[in-house]
Amino acid sequence: MGSILSLIQRWLKANILEDGELYPNEEGTPQGGSISVLLSNVYLHYVLDLWFERVVKPRLRGEAYMVRYIDDFVLCFQYRADALRVQKALCQRLAKFALTLEPTKSKLVEFGRYAQKHACKRGRKRPETVYFLGFTLYCTLNRKGNFRVGLRTEKSRLQRALLRLQDQMRRMRHFSLREQADKLNQMLRGHYVYYGIAGNIRGLQRVHRAVERYWRIMLGSRSWTGQICWRQFQQIKERFPLVRPKLHLRYSELPAIAVL
Repeated sequence: MGSILSLIQRWLKANILEDGELYPNEEGTPQGGSISVLLSNVYLHYVLDLWFERVVKPRLRGEAYMVRYIDDFVLCFQYRADALRVQKALCQRLAKFALTLEPTKSKLVEFGRYAQKHACKRGRKRPETVYFLGFTLYCTLNRKGNFRVGLRTEKSRLQRALLRLQDQMRRMRHFSLREQADKLNQMLRGHYVYYGIAGNIRGLQRVHRAVERYWRIMLGSRSWTGQICWRQFQQIKERFPLVRPKLHLRYSELPAIAVL
């Protein structure tokens, strides 16, 4: 145990490398450090998780839930009054541990089965959305007409994924067709596994179509004509097919709270 604590102390005291120069680290965990995620999770377990379960929830009028992944979290409340009380108390709680909420990522949103009706009364076409872990969460209905939490890829994350794929294709412009297809399929599988959740098939299809389009353009740039005809490209895809979009988490596998 002592050796583990000693190792953690070394991580926390590690200098910061910026523009080729080392600077002392006086507080916090190293940005991007291998231990940062673990320490942040342990720290917030005591700062936030236990506090919410043992102190906050027993004092609320209605139901309340918290979903947290490392330092990103969403608090859900049955009543607006409870949400306002906790919002104020949360800022005070975090301040005790030298932590603050990110203003651009923190907001109070009405969300749930009555959000659409209340939004219409205020002159809005639809309720506000919530951004969490690369997904946009929105209010929708299932086939039976009951409320359901809809999920789709966040626009900024989708754009970032497409730019990363474009950059990768430029880097492997002169690779063999097999190497290109293998690398693209590797990236597509990773994207499908993370974003392949029920209701988000269109987002996956958009990425697949964009990859096909960019790949054809990139292959055409290698030709002396500057382009490759559609028939030739179809023959290449038949020989080296790209992975089709696939959902890895279906409606039946979603938590009950998302399909009420």
